[in-house]
Amino acid sequence: MEKIWLKNYPPGIAAEVELHEFASLRDVLRHSCDRFAPLPAYSNMGASITYAELDQASRDFAAYLQNTLGLNKGERVAIMSPNLLQYPVALFGVLRAGLVVVNVNPQYTAPELEHQLKDSGAVAIVVLENFAHTLQLVLEKNPTLHLTVITTEVGDMFPVVKELLTNVVVKYVKKMVPQWKIDGATEFNAALRAGRAQPLHHVPLSHADIAFLQYTGGTTGVAKGAVLTHGNMVANLQQVGAWIAHDLLDGKETLVCPLPLYHVFALNSSLVFMKIGAHTILITNPRDMHAFIHDLKKYRFTAIIGVNTLYRALLDTPEFAEVDTHGLKVVCAGGMAVQRVVAERWKKATGVPIIEAYGLTETSPGAICNPLNITDWTGTIGMPFPSTQAAVLDDSDNELPIGEVGEICIRGPQVMPGYWNRPDETAKVFTRDEWLRTGDMGFMDERGYFKITDRKKDMIVVSGFKVFPNQIEDVVAMHPGVAEVAAIGVPDEKSGEVVKIVVVKSDPALTQDALIAHCRQHLTDYKVPKIVEFRTEPLPKTNLGKILRRQLREAPAPAAAGLVS
Repeated sequence: MEKIWLKNYPPGIAAEVELHEFASLRDVLRHSCDRFAPLPAYSNMGASITYAELDQASRDFAAYLQNTLGLNKGERVAIMSPNLLQYPVALFGVLRAGLVVVNVNPQYTAPELEHQLKDSGAVAIVVLENFAHTLQLVLEKNPTLHLTVITTEVGDMFPVVKELLTNVVVKYVKKMVPQWKIDGATEFNAALRAGRAQPLHHVPLSHADIAFLQYTGGTTGVAKGAVLTHGNMVANLQQVGAWIAHDLLDGKETLVCPLPLYHVFALNSSLVFMKIGAHTILITNPRDMHAFIHDLKKYRFTAIIGVNTLYRALLDTPEFAEVDTHGLKVVCAGGMAVQRVVAERWKKATGVPIIEAYGLTETSPGAICNPLNITDWTGTIGMPFPSTQAAVLDDSDNELPIGEVGEICIRGPQVMPGYWNRPDETAKVFTRDEWLRTGDMGFMDERGYFKITDRKKDMIVVSGFKVFPNQIEDVVAMHPGVAEVAAIGVPDEKSGEVVKIVVVKSDPALTQDALIAHCRQHLTDYKVPKIVEFRTEPLPKTNLGKILRRQLREAPAPAAAGLVS
């Protein structure tokens, strides 16, 4: 295939990147910690750690995992926390010990957490105690689940006085920590102290070794672990790094990271900026817009990542007009399509365009991106990164001509080898020629820019997070008052899409409130339906009995449809 996009690459960007500069993410970290030791690496809630402190703390945690817990190369350790200073310490500690990181959404319900822990075979977990009650439910239900638990509090990496004050306020004033009890749990800071007195054993790591099990739903709605190797991740850091290198300077940049590090977009972005010695500002709760903007005012930031809904929320907050954006160089968006109105408002407000990128968990995640030298919104997802191939294929895996719509497919060193213990699901997403099927329909124009036109799957994307209809339908169908259910996505001004369920009752007394309360017991908040439509007639189906979701999406909603507040 001809890489016609190479003719339109910005000046200075090569077609290929050096893939073997680093053998592992551990080597990337150590390189940065040596080069940028005195510089701030991460800040959160007004506290900071330098690269030297990150190096020491992650070393100590790695030594604890190796010695006190006796973990061996390749074993899995889960991290269940929002953006706090503990996150990069735990993340790099796990990797330095030769172990595998399993990122966990802290908002998971007990059934969701149970599935991920069992599927990954995690042997230990670092959990913010605000969410320890969920873990407690899983452990009580599964007494044979052997899991070492390490708990942390919000302020654990803060200076002593700030640490004590923060933890008291979070627990006793704001009452943000539900009661929990897990016998044998170890405190995070105690683990660091124990590791400090122990040796760190060198574990050989190569591109073939697994770095992350990054969970995604795929086409079935059952969460699967995408196997991301050190080679996958290093390749993508090199690719994205080459794409932005012309605009950013080593040791001089400040990244604002309001997206959660357990999400692959934020994870990758933080690693890319760590590699160049940037100062990353971790935002714990971007929904607290006042605190978020307070941080934006405090730091002269040069880069920010986000999703369409986050940029819109900032623009809709009057206080954002007081933020100094004169130092801003790079504004990147992913996870969901950028709306034209948001892109145009952002450019008018800051003078800097939003760079829309495209990727998947399965591609570590960067695959395609708009060049940084654009001046305005393009309406496309851009061109493939260096050392990446993209093509539009038909259902028979034949490459389609320019301008013709088919499935966008990706090949490159950042593409996962497969799903964890799921050869059946792996086979479904790869063609005979090892193209990864993205499930997104689109076309390539004559410049080599790609544009998404529709989703092949019925996936719903809520504020950049994937929601799978099968999972929603399974939960709703568990309610005894439900005869039939279909879940679909409908447009929403704030979040891009929200979940809507169309339900046929078996119990005439079933109410919207009862159904939503049932869903909240089993689903993370963004997966809980926001619109409920009750119907008296059976839902439309194929001859085989499969519900026709497309017909439901295209049909106008009746006046009886209820909006959940």
